[in-house]
Amino acid sequence: MRLLLDAHLSPSGIGERLRGIGHDVRCIAEESALEGLDDPEVLELAAAEGRILVTRASRDFARILREWAEAGRSHGGCMLIGHDQFAEIVAGVKRLPDERPDQGAWRDLVLAV
Repeated sequence: MRLLLDAHLSPSGIGERLRGIGHDVRCIAEESALEGLDDPEVLELAAAEGRILVTRASRDFARILREWAEAGRSHGGCMLIGHDQFAEIVAGVKRLPDERPDQGAWRDLVLAV
């Protein structure tokens, strides 16, 4: 799966583990050129690259995703993380792509982890 980890998710703790099991992971926190992107720009980037956005900013992105849906805009999918338990985040982000292994099945899908 092609994933984009939002800035508040650990590239080493989460990103590397997901890469280790075969996912194509891009991490905002690893790329200085992406520092400071606001949330709509992060979703734009994920959509442009066909990546599933993984974020802990659930409230902010729930609103943005609703606005996109109302405007008829499409995205590559989104996993909203509702807690800060590291092991649970990794387990959830590992499990969900396994349950929906077709990248296309994630189009416009929003799931809570």
